[in-house]
Amino acid sequence: MSVAGPEGREFTTKEANALCRNAERLLSDARTLLQEHALVHQVVKQVLGALRSELARAELDAIPLTRLKDVTGGRLRVGALERAGYTTVLQVLDASPYQLQLLPGVGAQTVKRVHAAARQIARAVEETVGIRLDAEERGRETTDLVIALHRLVNVGPDLPVAREAARDLARRLGPLLTAARPARSRLRLVFTGRGRRRRAGEALAELAGLLDGARETRLLLAQVTSDLLRPPVSEFEAWTDFEFRASDYYSLLAELAGEPGEPGAAARGLLPDDLVAKVGAQALDETHLRVSLRGYQDFGARFALAQRRVILGDEMGLGKSIEAIAALAHLKAEGNDHFMVVCPTSVLINWVREIHARSTLDAYPLHGSTRLAAQEEWVRRGGVAVVTLDSLHRLKLPPRVQVGMLVVDEAHYVKNRQARRSRAVARWCKRVERVLFMTGTPMENRAEEFRALVSYLDLNLSVNLRRHDDVIVGAEAFRKAVAPVYLRRNQEDVLTELPDLVQAEDWVEFSGADLAAYREAVAAGNFMAMRRAAYAVPGTSAKLKRLLELVDKAEASGLKVVIFSYFRDVLASVRTALDGRAHGPLSGDVAPARRQQIVDEFSRAAGHAVLLSQVQAGGVGLNLQAASVVIMCEPQVKPSIEAQVVARAHRMGQVRKVQVHRLLVADTIDQRMLDILRSKTKLFDAYARRSDLAESTAEAVDVSERELARRIVEEEQRRLALGAFATAPGAPVGESSSA
Repeated sequence: MSVAGPEGREFTTKEANALCRNAERLLSDARTLLQEHALVHQVVKQVLGALRSELARAELDAIPLTRLKDVTGGRLRVGALERAGYTTVLQVLDASPYQLQLLPGVGAQTVKRVHAAARQIARAVEETVGIRLDAEERGRETTDLVIALHRLVNVGPDLPVAREAARDLARRLGPLLTAARPARSRLRLVFTGRGRRRRAGEALAELAGLLDGARETRLLLAQVTSDLLRPPVSEFEAWTDFEFRASDYYSLLAELAGEPGEPGAAARGLLPDDLVAKVGAQALDETHLRVSLRGYQDFGARFALAQRRVILGDEMGLGKSIEAIAALAHLKAEGNDHFMVVCPTSVLINWVREIHARSTLDAYPLHGSTRLAAQEEWVRRGGVAVVTLDSLHRLKLPPRVQVGMLVVDEAHYVKNRQARRSRAVARWCKRVERVLFMTGTPMENRAEEFRALVSYLDLNLSVNLRRHDDVIVGAEAFRKAVAPVYLRRNQEDVLTELPDLVQAEDWVEFSGADLAAYREAVAAGNFMAMRRAAYAVPGTSAKLKRLLELVDKAEASGLKVVIFSYFRDVLASVRTALDGRAHGPLSGDVAPARRQQIVDEFSRAAGHAVLLSQVQAGGVGLNLQAASVVIMCEPQVKPSIEAQVVARAHRMGQVRKVQVHRLLVADTIDQRMLDILRSKTKLFDAYARRSDLAESTAEAVDVSERELARRIVEEEQRRLALGAFATAPGAPVGESSSA
């Protein structure tokens, strides 16, 4: 006997049994994966709970007993407890009701209220306690959590895909198998009504179609289940893996710990409530993503999609590229095929890597000898074209190619609207409906620079900003006006797990030879020579001596060091002083692929290693979180440059406390530049560090780099009674044959 499926297809009892057995095996595979994941997930939650309780106890031991009165609106009297020596909430929690009732003046009702108030505080602390996995302080509970997380992280980006496939199969196969059951027995078919026989035939046809396309799904379920069944790794292996993939561990930890569904003020970047509601209503399809998003990253991607033309100004190290890729992946799911990322040459390779690692999108680097071939392939197949800022003007596309989103990385490079690369970006901004500018430093010297970036996205808004950025109106109005196109979050607000950042100013005194070189540079009015005079005679350089001491300390502790300078000749002196035992230097004339290779070699080196880099080459795009010691050979002209190089190490994925050492000579140009840097940093904080943002002055806004150099040279000439009180024809700021 047989049953008929749709379109007249007949299923014999033998065929029905074979089909159902295959479906049952697939259903079993799906349920097994879900069960194994639930078990591993449960272990992680248990370990996480234990760690939370331990951390909460430490916090409760620091909360004074008097807080119990706050919980009860001042109605609870704790004087008797204080007289008995109780000082913290934890001490009360640890005491039994019997112990407390033995105290003079403490009755059963008071004990009940005291414990209720203490438990209320304890619950609040446990819900909000921050989890930090410190590679330098490996406690038992923390180690257990890292080992437990490793089992999930090790599965990789296939886990969410496999779980979704397993859920879908479990939801669909069970009812289909039930409906198809009559067709598996001739005797049962005899006593089955016409309606049930028809449903059985339809179910078999649907099972056949589902199984036909399930070959890759079977392999995926088998692989992921096998990974979940692996035994826990050793403590050493888990911590080693954590150091290499810390951001993956923290993303998973944030998901398991249950970030709040609604983004907090920090994740929202202080956007107005109506805009927050609009962003919250924006869908985000993660079908083509291969990474879990943090809560603030999810919000950033939705903001870019909801507002269409925006500046994502998240502080460096928060994963702006992941937010951009998430937006591209969503648009791909909606049916868009072609996208463009425009970036500095130095980070082109990194972008291609990130797109491949974080999504299912194809990436095509339109650069080098294969540029045209890559462009043809991108036009034909779709995906993400990665183009350099300096070659964008040459890109010509057929009119049929519609770019779904244009992403401009390090967008502050196009603040000068007259530059060729800026004009090219402006043309593409007019051609593409969705534009995402990414920059952690949208304003470096003047509010006008910020307005220039806004003008690419919304010319009318840019014009309106003119009445919001002067000294009378102040920065608060400026921030509110720019809110529709600008979102910024800062590390300390959203990355609570980041290890500490310790900044130290290492002051030294000139040696005789260095002082002579410095006085000569001041007399000549040579700003650049003044900046690097401390290294003029390496054999007696006080800065170089201190640098070697810091490197030796790092070596003794097995820490990696990255050393930054603006000047190539300074880095050459450092390399010689280190007897060549350093990676690099990274500089502007090193090809992007080679830069990435040098960084990879430095990161993979076992234990201590040193990397040398010019600030211009290492401060953009590269991830240097393998380093936990940063040494700045001299102060930089822009606060954004200093922030960038520090953020290369102190970023998402860093697992150790980061030490930043600035080498400085007392009573010299170094002191003058620090003062300027601090005033410029206040300006940036006022206008652009937050999305809705404090006041500044027109004078501070208008200080240019050349003017800064002139002022410093004049001050030093006057102080040392050398030369004329004007800048001589020395190398201008930002330009030097040695840079």
